[in-house]
Amino acid sequence: MAGFVDIACNFTHDSFKDNLEEIIANAELEGVEKFVLLCASLNDLKPIKIIQNKSPEKYFVSAGIHPHHATEIREINYDDLLAKLCSINPNVIGETGLDYFRNISPPDVQRKSFKIHIEIAKELNLPLYLHQRDSHKDFINIIKENRNNFPKFVVHCFTGTQEELNDYLDLGAYIGLTGWICDAKRNIELRKSIKNIPIDRMMIETDCPYLIPKNLPNKPKKNINEPKYLPHIANEIAELIGMKIEELKLATRSNAIEFFS
Repeated sequence: MAGFVDIACNFTHDSFKDNLEEIIANAELEGVEKFVLLCASLNDLKPIKIIQNKSPEKYFVSAGIHPHHATEIREINYDDLLAKLCSINPNVIGETGLDYFRNISPPDVQRKSFKIHIEIAKELNLPLYLHQRDSHKDFINIIKENRNNFPKFVVHCFTGTQEELNDYLDLGAYIGLTGWICDAKRNIELRKSIKNIPIDRMMIETDCPYLIPKNLPNKPKKNINEPKYLPHIANEIAELIGMKIEELKLATRSNAIEFFS
């Protein structure tokens, strides 16, 4: 039977270093079929490849530098970065984009890194896996400036406004929704806006171990999010948009398989 696809799994995180096989098995018991291995740093490339090699049929692979780690591009040229990202045969380039929330990497370096990733995705004819936080104007402008032959792309972990959503959809984006949607008090506008996401542009994710759904009936002691909670998130989304859960599962699964394949 077709299962859910979790498009955001940070399995190289320390939270999963001792029990990843159990985490995956528990998710599969809940009907999660495939997982996207997220790459945030060049240091993630080797462990991602090790994880993938154990069960390649279960995973799609990203390769890129998260905006938090954008300063890594200072130590590497374009050709060497291209070679490193290609070394794990990725399905998608990223996670890349902009994050001005804490500016862990300087904004100018983030913008440079983002543009380099766009060029690499174009060269490899691969889609882009994008992250945006508190940087919408610059983020949109960079996409528009590079629209010539721009790859298909997903804006993951969407938590923005209807206006931001409109900008993304106008540019052809896929939208990734997380357990953030499960917080009814803090996300009134978000919970309304997702009704306007075409079902053929929607994907779902946990972003584990982050963003644990606020309304889980039984929260784990350490508050670590896991892909086994993806059906809970999907149920919340299905109720909000007035769709049967099975229809949502099949649609988001189909979108993910097509996008990452």
